[in-house]
Amino acid sequence: MQNCQKDLGDRLLDFAADVIALTVRLQRSPTGRHLVGQLVRASASAGANFQEARGAESRADFVHKLQVVLKELREAEYWLKLLRRTKLMPADLLTAPLVEADELIRIVVKSVVTAKSRS
Repeated sequence: MQNCQKDLGDRLLDFAADVIALTVRLQRSPTGRHLVGQLVRASASAGANFQEARGAESRADFVHKLQVVLKELREAEYWLKLLRRTKLMPADLLTAPLVEADELIRIVVKSVVTAKSRS
């Protein structure tokens, strides 16, 4: 299935699962544990907050929760870039998650703009 055909909630869930699978490969040094914790938390939080947005009580609540999704995705992207920059993980393993993070960020940005314009 192509990414554009997947539901955003499924893509966020897959993103978090892929990140978790990726982090298993990282060395469990104090630095590695810290990076894994931050990356897993941010990537999983994006999907959890999207699920909360689906149950939003108002348009403003929906927009707020989508903005939290965006914040978490940007944070996950940062941690992935830091892993690449520090060479703690082979760059080729980080390419796909970085591309997906960027695509998800773009989708959520457009969703926030659309939701704001409708209020």
